[in-house]
Amino acid sequence: MSVRSQVLVCGGTGCTSSGSIKLIDEFENRIKEHGLENEVEIVKTGCFGLCALGPVVIVYPEGAFYSMVKVEDVAEIVEEHLLKGRIVQRLLYEESVHEGSDEIKSLNEVDFYKKQHRVALRNCGVINPEKIEEYIGRDGYRALNKALKEMTPQEIIDEIKNSGLRGRGGGGFPTGLKWQFAANSVDDQKYVCCNADEGDPGAFMDRSVLEGDPHAVIEAMTIAGYAIGSNQGYIYIRAEYPIAVQRLQIAINQAREYGLLGKNIFESGFDFDLEIRLGAGAFVCGEETALMTSIEGKRGEPRPRPPFPAVKGLFGKPTLLNNVETYANIPRIILEGADTFASIGTEKSKGTKVFALGGKIHNTGLVEVPMGTTLREIIEDIGGGIPNGKKFKAAQTGGPSGGCIPAELIDTPIDYDSLTAIGSMMGSGGLIVMDEDNCMVDIAKFFLEFTVDESCGKCTPCRIGTKRLLEILNKITDGNGTMEDLERLESLAEAIKAGSLCGLGQTAPNPVLSTLKYFRHEYEAHIVDKTCPAHVCKGVAKYEIDADKCKGCGLCAKQCPVGAISGEVKSPFSIDADKCIKCGACMDKCPFKAISK
Repeated sequence: MSVRSQVLVCGGTGCTSSGSIKLIDEFENRIKEHGLENEVEIVKTGCFGLCALGPVVIVYPEGAFYSMVKVEDVAEIVEEHLLKGRIVQRLLYEESVHEGSDEIKSLNEVDFYKKQHRVALRNCGVINPEKIEEYIGRDGYRALNKALKEMTPQEIIDEIKNSGLRGRGGGGFPTGLKWQFAANSVDDQKYVCCNADEGDPGAFMDRSVLEGDPHAVIEAMTIAGYAIGSNQGYIYIRAEYPIAVQRLQIAINQAREYGLLGKNIFESGFDFDLEIRLGAGAFVCGEETALMTSIEGKRGEPRPRPPFPAVKGLFGKPTLLNNVETYANIPRIILEGADTFASIGTEKSKGTKVFALGGKIHNTGLVEVPMGTTLREIIEDIGGGIPNGKKFKAAQTGGPSGGCIPAELIDTPIDYDSLTAIGSMMGSGGLIVMDEDNCMVDIAKFFLEFTVDESCGKCTPCRIGTKRLLEILNKITDGNGTMEDLERLESLAEAIKAGSLCGLGQTAPNPVLSTLKYFRHEYEAHIVDKTCPAHVCKGVAKYEIDADKCKGCGLCAKQCPVGAISGEVKSPFSIDADKCIKCGACMDKCPFKAISK
């Protein structure tokens, strides 16, 4: 069907939670009401990336970028834009319009997008992920056809090696080398697995790829199966991703119907099929051996390595495991050649990286940038800077396994080696931005609380060591810390890194070590001065009433649940620090802003 206009509505989790599915229903009703069914097509896409502006609607051919669209706005878009050809200016994303005119910018000209380079996300926000025809229309499954008909398994592996692609799940191991190890293993059965158990706080990269472009992962896994000699694959995805699970199953069913999964794919004699396995949300199941143990129906706990999965993995057979983003790059490498991919990025970190940009940042969302892009470019140029005029303080990369990058290192290139050199790591791609109101001791405590909860308990260093680390951090934020505690933190952290069985325990101390390295003065302020410089930690907080600002209204005393505030009406009140439980109720209620923390 040839149409004159397409209305693309984001169907990713972020926009769905803001009501985008209701928008689609309303668009369909209004278009039918005006008899435009044969002229206008509604396309439910994956994530556009600018999650802070959702729900997002883009109307082509004009490329009008409507943001924060409500159901009640749909009638105006249909009647003005689609019927009369007049763009609804009030709903446009302000940066999508050329200054001083009504002319629409292309998405590549908008600040958020112009420094991005989309490879893994190339189809997200472009196609309907539930229609295989749209993926095929964007060169989908051509790479698989090329691999099966024009390349030997070794040639495929060599191409992946030459591309320089490294695993996007955290460790950064060379992907082609991992494929080679699995191909070299000899057995009657091999498996290809996909890690879609994204568990880092604030991370939603893999989720968005599966919601917006599931066929890319299916095509890549099939190519991997051919390359290593496997006929069966498993995608391990957490059950908390219902939209991704649904679209992935739809995509698998469609691929089977088209003969792109199953027997004799492209009449090549090669058989390969995929199944989904749901995870219950255990962070430790992001570790490769724990993930395979969970697929087998057992408690998700890591196994000692060696033997590595390429030799003895799922069900004791040679197994290849990559994460979603790694697989999403494979079709482009096979189709366009290793040199094209390797031309992006740095010498040792090729290609692009997807980040979930969150925290204290204007443009919360999903970004994909060439390796080597600086942290400053991501935060200031793409992210739009820090809201409310606050100063940038630090960025956390790699989630609970990563470290905090301080403001003085904002010009650090984002690549595997540069991040490792400053005590952080790439991780799967979470990037949380912090401003001057964040306490770095509290940040370290937050991530450590997470890893303590998520430890499987199999090994002593992780099970007990992380709890002891957390106890020391709690002691410090409660105002009871000593300078000796800082030495204990460091020595215990090193012991946990050295002695833990898997990556969860080995990297759990990283947030503590990086904040100690770059923000030691904040730890010392909690210990020596009994204050939290960011005024976050209640244990060292002190509430005071400014006598010059206090009007003696007594509202604070009435609000205090423990009677810690006293005074006479029309005279300044005071707070008894010994009685104060630091709940902050008085400060919230004071109409004269006379109470400070």
